[in-house]
Amino acid sequence: MDTYSLLREIADSWVLLFLTAFFVGVVVWVFRPGSTSEHRDSANIPFRHDKKPASDDAETDGAHCKEART
Repeated sequence: MDTYSLLREIADSWVLLFLTAFFVGVVVWVFRPGSTSEHRDSANIPFRHDKKPASDDAETDGAHCKEART
């Protein structure tokens, strides 16, 4: 049996079984009880600093970059 046929046989059986088990494991991990708060926290990351404006550091950093170039 040549190498390609051997690797193809392994990929068709064992690797497919491993990837299916990995997928099912990830789905079970995501929908496990008690993970709702973690997912809600991750989903709200873009809105954490919605109530306060951006700091003035962005303007200072821009001026610093211009001075460094000249």
